[in-house]
Amino acid sequence: MKKLQTTNLFAILFMIVFAVVFAILFSRLMYIQASGEVDGVDLNRWAEKQRTASYTLPAERGQILDRSGMVLADNRPSYNLYAVIDEDYSQNSDEPLHVKNPDKTANKLAPVLDMEARRIMELIQNGKEKGLFQIEFGSNGEELTEKQKEEIEALDLPGIYFQENQKRYYPNDKFASHVIGFTQKEEQEKLKGAMGIEKSMNDQLMGEDGHISYEQDQYANKLLDPNEVLTQPKDGSNVYLTLDQKIQTFLEDAMSDINEQYKPKQMMAIVMNPKTGEVLAMSNRPTFNPNTRNNIDNWYNDIISYPFAPGSTMKIFTVGAAMDAGVYNGNEKYQSGSYKFMDGVRPVNDHNWGEGWGKITYDEGIRRSSNVAVSKLVWEKLGTEKFLEYLKRFDFDKKTGIDLSGEVAGEITYKWPSDKVRTAFGQSTTVTPIQLMKAATSVANDGKMMKPYVISKITDKNQDKVLKETKPEVVGEPIKKETAKRVRDILETVITGENGTGADYRLDDYSVAGKTGTAQLPDPENGGFLTGRENYIFSFLGMAPKDDPELMMYVAIKQPELENTEAGSEPVSYIFKSVMENSLHYLDISPDKKTEEMTVDPIKLSDYKGQSVESVKQTLTDQNVQVKVVGNGDKVKETIPQAGENILPESDIMILTNGDAQMPDLTGWSLREVLKFASFYDLKVEQMGNGYVTKQSTEPGTKVKEGSYLSVKLKPPNDGENEEPESENDGESQEDNENEEEAQEETG
Repeated sequence: MKKLQTTNLFAILFMIVFAVVFAILFSRLMYIQASGEVDGVDLNRWAEKQRTASYTLPAERGQILDRSGMVLADNRPSYNLYAVIDEDYSQNSDEPLHVKNPDKTANKLAPVLDMEARRIMELIQNGKEKGLFQIEFGSNGEELTEKQKEEIEALDLPGIYFQENQKRYYPNDKFASHVIGFTQKEEQEKLKGAMGIEKSMNDQLMGEDGHISYEQDQYANKLLDPNEVLTQPKDGSNVYLTLDQKIQTFLEDAMSDINEQYKPKQMMAIVMNPKTGEVLAMSNRPTFNPNTRNNIDNWYNDIISYPFAPGSTMKIFTVGAAMDAGVYNGNEKYQSGSYKFMDGVRPVNDHNWGEGWGKITYDEGIRRSSNVAVSKLVWEKLGTEKFLEYLKRFDFDKKTGIDLSGEVAGEITYKWPSDKVRTAFGQSTTVTPIQLMKAATSVANDGKMMKPYVISKITDKNQDKVLKETKPEVVGEPIKKETAKRVRDILETVITGENGTGADYRLDDYSVAGKTGTAQLPDPENGGFLTGRENYIFSFLGMAPKDDPELMMYVAIKQPELENTEAGSEPVSYIFKSVMENSLHYLDISPDKKTEEMTVDPIKLSDYKGQSVESVKQTLTDQNVQVKVVGNGDKVKETIPQAGENILPESDIMILTNGDAQMPDLTGWSLREVLKFASFYDLKVEQMGNGYVTKQSTEPGTKVKEGSYLSVKLKPPNDGENEEPESENDGESQEDNENEEEAQEETG
């Protein structure tokens, strides 16, 4: 009985404890059901959060385009590959949605991904062992192209999926790469500009990401009532540049030719519209392909980031200051050769080892690039303080403010008397190429100095609305209109004068005003300056047509590999002439050089349509006319020039026949002849160089298709052959000798 009572007592106690616990739990459950909270956590919200998937909807990065709308930077889809290996994902599906056959999948993917099948099998098996839902394939499965995606889709492998990403693409490869720049992936796979316009305009280009959230089941399928919330992305803006694709192409091609032939350490070139400040072309060497970004040797845009003592191009502004101040008399004579402007200071020597040319006028001194001439102008005529005032008027003491990241200003070195004098001919003081170009706009633009810029406008993604547009800006008038004209006049004689240093820079159809320059290079090991005929930066700053310049260009080439018969001006002049001549023609600028007066009677061209090709050819040949036959027909369809026009003996005429139009052998044709031929068949001509045709893109005898493209490469007569050696016209040392080290400081 006692044992039974004890058992009953424990049973009662157990029942009481159970009842109390049950009451507590039931009360808690009722409370949770009534309030929907646990420890202050709203269970409804917690469950909703667990069911809700949230994704970023990336904004599309804006395009970068040239002035005409040609795309320079765009977006391309790239794909990351992943494989679903969880079998539960295929529930309620007639077709397998996961990787059903790992061995087959590995063997078929391996050649496309350039992976070993064994490695793919390991990834799948390891993922299954760890209970993963999906696996990825490392770098081999990232940034796949559209072609690779299509190849994989054609394999029809269950469980293989793609995630689409945005990749920046530059369709022209090395085209203006330092200007356009490139992007890199930052956090969350976001593209961010790392150089050039991509960097400086990153905020405008990148836009604002959107978001989407919805409730889903454990297999990532939307619920019937997903409570979807969607915020649409705001795509980035489009940025239009002032660059002109055609002119930039002229520049890139010419620089590539010179880079291959002369292998210089560095090259810089820029083409501007001096009336507006628009940069139409800009390029550097070394360069890089922004799509691959392999082996980038130079992360800086040297045109805006490389200050150096420019040499004699600085004389443009020294002469301009003296003329504007009223102290320049071009007919006044001075003693050239050497100038000891101050006791205890090494004298200034002219570039021909201080020998000079006797007593000459200042005008001749400028043509000859005399260091003594400009030194005397500053020290005796203008005064060093007045010269400093003009240097600041030309803004050589500040950045240009160009809308590119990374600009660095040069420095006016003006501490000692020798600094002040040597600044007159481009030593001591440093400037960047863009500072030179900005200052030179005042010479080309009748005294008005323009701010350089490369961003033309910013539009919305659909190009329906212009968000911002850059207008030309006058930032100073350092010299008067009359002074600018006088400077251009004397700079023209540098090109055309009997003793001018710029004879190599003459254009066929346009007058040029410009100045050569030769910058010394510091010797980092021994101090002082490097010696040797190649150890300079050879340069030229020119504008054309002279009376009303439409284009202005600066070219600088550092340490080209020259043959014994070659001058430093040769690679520089090749770039300047080919780019400037072609660009002016492309812009339809009327030539300003006067043609020679007719000294023979013209021939009025008869109407030869329908006549025999052979008889017409003989008739014209008898009249001393050069005949070119185009096509394989036997009857004349048309002549170029057409009937009724006047031609001169020795002129060229084309006979177009009634047969199929065939591409003639253009070798030896002038550009004018090529353009005449192309105009008849509406061909789009791209020319490289100047002179006469040496290569053509369409083979002779090929049927001519109207509206197609024709590329021709031209070279001057005897170009590259045994030409008579020329002196280095800007005062470059003509030979290495024992006095070279002393003469380095005086190089023009």
